[in-house]
Amino acid sequence: MGLRKRLTSVDQKIRLKGNDEEHEQTDAWSNRDLIPLPPSRRTWGWFNFFGFWAIASLNLSNWQTPNTYLTMGLSVPQAMLVIVISRLLIALFSAVIAWIGLKWHIGFTVQNRYSWGMKGSFIPLSQRILLNFIWNAVQCWNGGRLVAVCLTAIWPSFAQIKNTFGPNMPTTTDQFVGFVVFWFLSTPFLWLRPENFKVPFLIVCVWCGVGMLAWMIWALSVAKGVGPLWNSGQTIPTGSPFGTSWLIMAGINQGIGSLAAGITNGSDFSRYSRSRRSYIYGTISSCVVTGVLVSLIGLVTASAAQKIYGEVYWNPPDLLMRMMDSGRGSSKARAGVFFLSAGFAFTAMFENICGNSIAGGIDLAGLFPRYIDIRRGAIITFVAAWVVQPWQLINKATTFIAVLSSFSVFLAPLIGIMACDYYMLRKRRIRLSHLYRTHDSSYYFWKGVNWRAIPAWICGWAPTIGGLVVTVRRDLNPPKALVQLYYTAFLIGFFISALVFYALNILFPVQKMDQIDDVDIYGTFTEAEAKRVGVAPFEELPINGLAAGRKSSEKTVVVQDGKGV
Repeated sequence: MGLRKRLTSVDQKIRLKGNDEEHEQTDAWSNRDLIPLPPSRRTWGWFNFFGFWAIASLNLSNWQTPNTYLTMGLSVPQAMLVIVISRLLIALFSAVIAWIGLKWHIGFTVQNRYSWGMKGSFIPLSQRILLNFIWNAVQCWNGGRLVAVCLTAIWPSFAQIKNTFGPNMPTTTDQFVGFVVFWFLSTPFLWLRPENFKVPFLIVCVWCGVGMLAWMIWALSVAKGVGPLWNSGQTIPTGSPFGTSWLIMAGINQGIGSLAAGITNGSDFSRYSRSRRSYIYGTISSCVVTGVLVSLIGLVTASAAQKIYGEVYWNPPDLLMRMMDSGRGSSKARAGVFFLSAGFAFTAMFENICGNSIAGGIDLAGLFPRYIDIRRGAIITFVAAWVVQPWQLINKATTFIAVLSSFSVFLAPLIGIMACDYYMLRKRRIRLSHLYRTHDSSYYFWKGVNWRAIPAWICGWAPTIGGLVVTVRRDLNPPKALVQLYYTAFLIGFFISALVFYALNILFPVQKMDQIDDVDIYGTFTEAEAKRVGVAPFEELPINGLAAGRKSSEKTVVVQDGKGV
C-alpha cells in the first residue's frame, strides 16, 4: 500500500498541469501544446517564417546541393533549374499542409486524427518520431564537425590532437570532442518555446547570411573570377540508360524529398502565425529566394576555390580547414574561418533544435499528452542522440543514411492523404472538439482507426519501394522501370495515395465529414476569424447545448449540458 501511494505521488508530480481558465486541459488526448492555439500565443510574423525557412537554407546541405546534380551529369544551368523548380514545389506543398494550421491552429500531431483516426494517428506519428531521433543525432554530428573547425581556429594544435580511440571506434577524438561540445552548447535552446524563436532566427539570418556573402566575395576576389567548375557542361555518360529529362526529374524529386519531413510538420509552426499574409510573405521570400541564392553562392564559392587551391571543395568544413591550412595559417585566416564556421555551427544548432528536437517534442506530446509537452519531448529527442550514436551511422553505414534521405517515399503518401482529406472530402471544415475525445467523436472511426488511410498509404509507396531498394544497394544493372518510378517517387506517392483515399471514401463513405462546432469552445479564434470560419465567437455562447466556455471579466465558466461546472 505504501508503494502504491508513493507511485501515485510520483505520477501526480510528473503529470503536466494545464491552466483550465485557458482551456489547457491535460488528459489522454490533450495538453497545452496540443490544443488549438489562442490568439495570445500566435506570435509569428513574416520574419519568423522567413527565419524558419532560412535555417533550412543557410546550411551545409543546401550549400552542397549543386554538387549533387553536377555529379549526376547535369550542367550548371540544368542544376540551377532543378533547384529553382524544387524550391517552388516545396513552397507549394508546404502551403497546402500549413494552411490547416493557419485556419484551425492545430499541428501535424492533431491534424492526423481526423484522417487516420484517434489511435490510427499513432502510425504517422511514429514515423516522424523515428526520423526526428535519427536526424537530430546526425545533425548533432555534422554540427560537431563545424565546432571542431572553430576549436582548431582558436587552438591550432587541436587539429593534431592524438586519437585516443581504438581501431574499432569509427571516429577520432577531435570529431567526438566537437560532437560533445556542440551537443552541450545546443542544450539551453531546448527551453525556448516556438513563440520566442524570433531572436535566434534574426541572429542566424544575419550571421550566417553575411558570412556566406563575405566568403563568396573573398573567394572571387582572391581567384580573380570563377573557376572552371562554373562552366561545367553536361557530362552524362554515353551509355547511361537515363537522359537529361529523367535526371532532371530525379533531381527535382530528390530536392523535394530532402525537405519532405519539414513539409509534413508545416502546420506545427504555421499555427503560430498572426495572419495568413505573414506566412505567405515569409515562406516565399525565404523558402524560394533564400534557398536558391544559398545554392548559387555555394556553387560560385566552390568554383572560385577550385581556381585558388586546384581542387573542388564542396564540404564547407573541408574548405575552411584548407583555408587556414589545418590551423597552421595566419591569425587573420584563422579569425575569418572562426567567424564562418561559428555562423554555420549556430545555424546547424538552431535548425536542429527547431526542425528535429522541437518537432520531435510535439510528436511525442501526441503519444503521451499527460506527461510530455514540447519542452520535455524536445529534451527526450535530444538525449536520444547518445542512444542513436551518429558516429556509427555517419562513418560506417552510408547506406543507412541514403535510406533516411529517401524516406520521402513514405512521407509523400502521408501528405497526399492529408491534402485529399482536408480539401476534397471535408471541404476545409473540421470539428475541433471531436479531435480531443474518443467518446462520441466523429474521428474515432472503427476502434480508433480509419482503415481507409492504411491501404491508401501503402498504395502510395508500394510502386516506388523497389526503386529505392535497388538505388540504395547500388545495383549495377537495375530494372529501368523501377528506377524511373523512384525518380518520381514524391509525386507518385502524393497523387496515388490521395486518389486511393478519395476512392475508398466514395465507396465506403463517412457520414457528416464536413461538420464543424457550433461555437468556439477553446477560445481559438478572434471575432473576425470566427465569422470567417462560421462558428459563434467565444463570448457569445448559448447557455444550453454543446459543451462550451463563457468568458467573464474575472473568470471562465464552463457550461456542460446546461449546468455550470
